[in-house]
Amino acid sequence: MINCAIIGYGYWGPNLVRNFAATPNTSVHTVVDLRPERLALVSRVYPNINVTSDIDSIWSNEEIDAVIIATPVFTHYDLAKKALQAGKHVLLEKPMTDTVAHAEELISLANQHGKVLMVDHTFLYTSAVQKMKSLIESGELGDVKYFDSTRINLGLIQQDVNVLWDLAPHDISILDYLIPAKPVSVQATGVSHIHNGIENIAYLTVKYAHDFIAHFHCSWSSPVKIRMMLLGGDKKMVVFNDMEPTEKIRIYDTAHTVSTDEEKQRILVDYRVGDVFIPKLEIKEALGGMAKDFIQSIMTGSKPIASYDSGLNTIRILEAAQISIKEQGREVSL
Repeated sequence: MINCAIIGYGYWGPNLVRNFAATPNTSVHTVVDLRPERLALVSRVYPNINVTSDIDSIWSNEEIDAVIIATPVFTHYDLAKKALQAGKHVLLEKPMTDTVAHAEELISLANQHGKVLMVDHTFLYTSAVQKMKSLIESGELGDVKYFDSTRINLGLIQQDVNVLWDLAPHDISILDYLIPAKPVSVQATGVSHIHNGIENIAYLTVKYAHDFIAHFHCSWSSPVKIRMMLLGGDKKMVVFNDMEPTEKIRIYDTAHTVSTDEEKQRILVDYRVGDVFIPKLEIKEALGGMAKDFIQSIMTGSKPIASYDSGLNTIRILEAAQISIKEQGREVSL
């Protein structure tokens, strides 16, 4: 039985408690929060779970094997460092940390102490993303050429991070999971309409050494909520619409071929438009799969899907994007 402590019972904390409580070989030992009213809520819903506002008591508690940290990103490094130094396995909410240097230090600590360090990139555990992964690996899409993501809504404007740090980690982690090649540079632009230096609309382009390209559009200022991703191959293309209740993935048997007419010195493009296929996806809660993967990694030593590599690769892109935005869209090497 793996005993877990969950630090933070705000927006995401209740979902984490519910899923870890339902995970085999797992017990939610303690929930930590600084707000008495949130701890009172835990006690009403889960009377068998210990509650405390004393974070430091977690590090010295030998009954606790793992710590799940669901607090603001600027607290992640300090809390995770203390947990790892105390010999606890650690799961961090996204984004992993606020800097690449902090992420690399935590990874070094995890390896030094032989502990699992994982990031809650929940979307990697969805049936839709796993289906896209299988389509790429099977070669059904052909050579993948582009990744285009839109994640916009009239959302909660954060006070500590901009819209890219808030929304883009979901889709950057998906990009990292789907595409084995590593990016070489990023360019980003954004604007703050609230005049506090925190961008509420941003556009990010991620470039690769070959002809693959990725693009992200994130906004807290859209009148409509859109969660859509396009994945284009030279054989087939995929649309992932997370707002669809059931038919989240559509596979388009659509492509184009390019040839050259040397006599007329022009490029010829032949378009092929075929059928649209909607695969049946397993209905499951991705967060439950994430929790199970974390516990499995602790028990067996297996590498989780959302490993610290996924977390670090995501932070590398976000940190470079922040530099690019502040320098008016300068291309920043990774």
